Amino acid sequence: QDGGGEASYTVDPHQFLGIELNPWAAAVAELVLWIGYLQWHFRTHGNASPAEPVLRDFRNIENRDAVLDWDSRRERRDDQGRPVTRWDGITTVIHPVTGEDVPDPAAQVQVWDYIKPRPAAWPQADFIVGNPPFIGASRMRDDLGDGYTEAIRKAYPKVPDSADFVMFWWEKAALAARGWKPATDTAKAQGTRHFGFITTNSLRQTFNRRVVDRHLNDPKTPMSLLFAIPDHPWVDASDGAAVRIAMTVAAAGTDPGKLLTITEEVKGGEEDEGRQVVFATETGRVLSNLRIGADVASAIALKANAGLAHMGVKLHGMGFVLTDSEARSLGLGTTDGLDAHIRPFLNGRDLVQSSRGAMVIDLFGKSEAEVRARFPAVYQHVMDTVKPERDQNNRDTYKRNWWVHGEPRKDMRPALDGLGRFIGTTRTAKHRIFQFLPANVIPESKIVVIASTDAWYLAVLSCHFHVVWSLANGAFLEDRPNYNHSEAFNPFPFPDPSEPQKTRLRALGEQLDAHRKAQLAAHPGLTLTGIYNVLEKLQAGQRITGADRDTYDQGLIGLLNDLHRQIDAEVAGAYGWPADLSDDAILHRLVSLNRERAAEESRGLIRWLRPEYQNRASQAPVALGKQSELDIAAAPDTGAKEPWPKGVVEQMAAVRKTLVILGEATPDQVAQQFMRGRKASVLPFLQGLAGVGLARALEDGRFAARSS
Repeated sequence: QDGGGEASYTVDPHQFLGIELNPWAAAVAELVLWIGYLQWHFRTHGNASPAEPVLRDFRNIENRDAVLDWDSRRERRDDQGRPVTRWDGITTVIHPVTGEDVPDPAAQVQVWDYIKPRPAAWPQADFIVGNPPFIGASRMRDDLGDGYTEAIRKAYPKVPDSADFVMFWWEKAALAARGWKPATDTAKAQGTRHFGFITTNSLRQTFNRRVVDRHLNDPKTPMSLLFAIPDHPWVDASDGAAVRIAMTVAAAGTDPGKLLTITEEVKGGEEDEGRQVVFATETGRVLSNLRIGADVASAIALKANAGLAHMGVKLHGMGFVLTDSEARSLGLGTTDGLDAHIRPFLNGRDLVQSSRGAMVIDLFGKSEAEVRARFPAVYQHVMDTVKPERDQNNRDTYKRNWWVHGEPRKDMRPALDGLGRFIGTTRTAKHRIFQFLPANVIPESKIVVIASTDAWYLAVLSCHFHVVWSLANGAFLEDRPNYNHSEAFNPFPFPDPSEPQKTRLRALGEQLDAHRKAQLAAHPGLTLTGIYNVLEKLQAGQRITGADRDTYDQGLIGLLNDLHRQIDAEVAGAYGWPADLSDDAILHRLVSLNRERAAEESRGLIRWLRPEYQNRASQAPVALGKQSELDIAAAPDTGAKEPWPKGVVEQMAAVRKTLVILGEATPDQVAQQFMRGRKASVLPFLQGLAGVGLARALEDGRFAARSS
């Protein structure tokens, strides 16, 4: 701004500041600024020459680290004074026994310690824009080094350790924006008016979202998202990889913003890396999960749901995974007790596509000496195929406990102990599908486990209300929704149905699970993803033709659609809500109910989902292994018999419930539990339960329940 009666403004490269770690890139950036300035000058001033000197060395692009500063750094050394190194994360060699690629012990890089790490200082700027490196939290140690990763996390204690690298930029920019004060006659401007970043679309994931949420909802100096695109195609300039990105623009205050979501996306020609997109625009308060509407991100984890949802195991060593023949060569089927430690292994793709039939070695709870003594063949296999990789791992516990899964999920195991089955869902998938899995399965980390055998919970989790909630509360990996149980399950307020409603929901849940399993078994080419792709088209009113028609017929998708409609209606009734609520109305009601339940829990009223496990302290003491015996013994002496239900769904549920209580029974014994119960009425249901794997027909005419 120059003097004169009327204020005038000039713009030139001295007003553009930057920080760049690469010295060559820093020099190029400053040159590009001048080229852009000169192009603008000749477009607006014709052939008039710019003021001389034409190029000026403002040194506005600083060559340094943008987010971390430190006094000095030194080599990290161990207790004996030896330099500490780690595997470079890239170089491998061929194992002499297995012939597989394993980390090269010779490929080491030095680990550095950073002395007095602190956030890097940024110059005063009215606007901040950037495209920080796309480095996820899990890759920071490999890409940036142990010492740097530890230093930056120490320098930014309010950024969660599981947050991506970009969030350190977001944190600094948000603090600058919240401190914005415009210039006055007596003082210069302070802080930053607006900032905007391009990030990966993982910005919406839990730990990244916590950074955003803290700034948006600060009680004294809140901030607003003025513009956001949650998911957009992008080509990463560093390696040419196609990724999905998010764009956010923010400023201090509580102003409404614009949210742009892609409604149509068309890929260009072979030489065109970009994509044409069409946006839908909404205006309103943009929340930290990059949505407008009910503030689901503010929902509180409920005690009622605690301890039931878990992520499956992380192996940190593919040598644990076996084919069936490999498992038998190690002694499965011949070595006593090994069946408890080599078990079926499922990952997310196994659930929704086709199962590999993989097995996995699971030695959790066994010492190294015990494994060597009891299962020497397994010990040698793990030593050859897993230990070399673990020896190069940066985490000491992984190195020391190399024969055990890196993340064996010790909290998940007691939750599953004694259950005949459990509920599983693929964490990242196009469709949110819950199903029962056998108790002997070891789930991988791409599966979220719900430790319950009760089919009424399966029905609720499968209903439209919960699917809408999980989509709003979750993030996306590329274009696939991610089910994070800490955000989607733990705060979800389940309905509190009456016993008749639970009975109907149980029957529908059992039918849903049995229907899908039966059709998949009858048609090996079917997959759950394929089935739900066609179901999605059916529900959208599209014509079902060609290969989709084959899937429709083989999957009996009309019946599946009807089951989902019945479940949605029954769950709506359990909540006491209309069945035709809009998605936004569903979210507002669920958020409100979450707050009500949280308030109840603060007063001591907890609606436990599985009280016998979650609230053992309040249960009467019963010797382990005796609970089911006591329940079965008490069942025949309950007094008046239940009436035989009228509807087929209720009859199926009643037979299954009775068989679970009795454990094993003849059709006559089951029928005797009901007023006007008859063997001829009960037998078809028992045979149906056996046909879908929920019961087992014994040689003496009795039937045995398969669930706990």
